[in-house]
Amino acid sequence: MHDFQVHHVKRDLPCGTDKDRDSGQRAPAGKYHTTMGELVRLKGRDAGQWLHTRDSATVKEAVTQMTDANVGALVVTDDAGTKMLGIITERDYLRKIVVQGRRSDSTRVKEIMTPENRLITVEPHVNVYDAMQIMTANRFRHIPVTTTGALDDGTIWRHELLGMVSIGDVVKALIEEHQKEMAEMESYIGGGTY
Repeated sequence: MHDFQVHHVKRDLPCGTDKDRDSGQRAPAGKYHTTMGELVRLKGRDAGQWLHTRDSATVKEAVTQMTDANVGALVVTDDAGTKMLGIITERDYLRKIVVQGRRSDSTRVKEIMTPENRLITVEPHVNVYDAMQIMTANRFRHIPVTTTGALDDGTIWRHELLGMVSIGDVVKALIEEHQKEMAEMESYIGGGTY
């Protein structure tokens, strides 16, 4: 069983390489106990499972949807809404529309999205620290959380997508863990129990 699904990764990184994935090695969990699955559950509806756009939609429609929902990324599905085809982010918009002087109202999402074969996804049991390492090493701010084994058939179906997590969500969870740990240490040092 893999901790994360890797489709495309830069080489020589501390985590997320094909070699690590294929060997079955997992990064040590350490003291970080919050998993990505728990984070998605805590976010509830805000986890983003419902935040998706069609690949045939215009970029303007997708960016409007992101703005209205106050999110930085959308999952891209086929027109039926059943198969995950990729992800579109604010960064895609800036780099591939604004900087290149393209029109968002006539460019389709499929022309600028990050396609599924270049995505990195994580499974629910991955802890937030490992997810942060993956996101930081690969320089992205949003990561889809999928059911365990979602890519076993080579496709992520929409029902296998549990949610979308941002680097801000991950950092917030890590801060909360550190605060809890500090409180436990202060209680222990002060003679209390925890």
